[in-house]
Amino acid sequence: MSELPLYSMIIDGKPVLAATTFDVINPASGAAFARVAAGDATHVDAAVAAARAAFPGWAALPDGERSRLIGALAEVLQANMPELMRLVTLETGKPQDGLNHVGAGMEVGGAIAWTQATSQLALPVEVVQDNAEARVEVHRKPLGVVGSITPWNWPLMIAIWHIMPALRAGNTVVLKPSELTPVTTARFVELANAVLPPGVLNLVTGAAGSAVGPAMTTHPGIEKIVFTGSTATGRKIMGNAAATLKRLTLELGGNDAGIVLPDVDVKAVAPKLFAAAFHNNGQTCACLKRLYVHADMYDELCAELVALARAVKVGDGFDPASELGPIQNRMQLEKVEAIAADAHRAGGQFLCGGERLPGPGYFYAPTIVVGLDEGSRLVDEEPFGPILPVIKYSDVDEVIVRANRNSNGLGGSIWARDLVRAAALASRLECGTVWVNEHGAVQPDAPFGGIKQSGIGVEFGLHGLAEFTSIQTIKVMQD
Repeated sequence: MSELPLYSMIIDGKPVLAATTFDVINPASGAAFARVAAGDATHVDAAVAAARAAFPGWAALPDGERSRLIGALAEVLQANMPELMRLVTLETGKPQDGLNHVGAGMEVGGAIAWTQATSQLALPVEVVQDNAEARVEVHRKPLGVVGSITPWNWPLMIAIWHIMPALRAGNTVVLKPSELTPVTTARFVELANAVLPPGVLNLVTGAAGSAVGPAMTTHPGIEKIVFTGSTATGRKIMGNAAATLKRLTLELGGNDAGIVLPDVDVKAVAPKLFAAAFHNNGQTCACLKRLYVHADMYDELCAELVALARAVKVGDGFDPASELGPIQNRMQLEKVEAIAADAHRAGGQFLCGGERLPGPGYFYAPTIVVGLDEGSRLVDEEPFGPILPVIKYSDVDEVIVRANRNSNGLGGSIWARDLVRAAALASRLECGTVWVNEHGAVQPDAPFGGIKQSGIGVEFGLHGLAEFTSIQTIKVMQD
């Protein structure tokens, strides 16, 4: 048996190993395909020291030079796209192409697009007064060292969402990827350090339960934490950050509702709804996770969704025919199974799916469930897997109230032909982003973030870039 490839940490521009390693599992096979250095709190200390040493020089670079270097990182991603796509599929299981082209190609392509777009952002000086008495300017200044903690569902793209605005604003970064999917990120950071000055972008990897995450969220040398992941972990991070008053951007869990009005063309809208709910196997924060359908077309739409679920190809991500891959890890698979079992007990009717698929790996059949309402786990909780409850309603005003009753508030959608009515209803949904006739589509120039238990702060565009800065007001008296 050949030795598994080993991925190191990157601290101060150099590869760093640790006393031990941990395995990374391919979810399509359940077998290890790589080993990664198992860092600890001492590595966090070293990475923060390197980032703090690099900060003055990076922050002092002319704005155009930082923009150029971030643009060069987009070129690095582009030049290494095939390798990065392969690593994404190995560690996440997602197909190279995927359902509606949402797969490893989109992940790396999205990383390129976000890097390019972020390189062009700028926060100019704002002049609030300029007269004979005084000139008052508002400047945006980098914070210092930013700590980034990323999840397993979109490991490279979400790392890019964290890293690039932090760097663009003049901060330096210490990055901790999920222990389940550290490989693509480790490779990117290695490549990036051939472009960036040493210490500007550092990577510390930690095994499950390691001290790396807590060491970052409590570290006095880190000024801000940006985290994407579960609400439960977000609460712990917020508590840890309190002692040092760290700034936070937390993009947490979602349980997005989609509401289908009775004027839609069912056959036209069904594939869009299916893709919104099942892309990446439902393992996206802003997937459609609760589908409310008007009674007038409820049965027809359910039948269309079931036909799509039965036809979709589930398999290994390297099979060109595969549209959906496995659930990323065994723990998440078991959570989906537990929620499905609860749905059975609550009287849910499984129109299709509801079981693991045979063979190795963490494959689960795309599942449509009816007959449930609020109060069941499948409706109230985020399953983060390929299982969708379809819920009947008859009164539009009532269903808005029902959708808003959930403690999450990341995204939501209205599906209708009457766009004026749809937009009016969209404004009544309590969530950070509302889509009309699509769901989950984000873009690098539009802010994205949650309310309620779905997070704090926003990402993307000028609003997201501003979150990596502090404000300094300068008043110059003119006499």
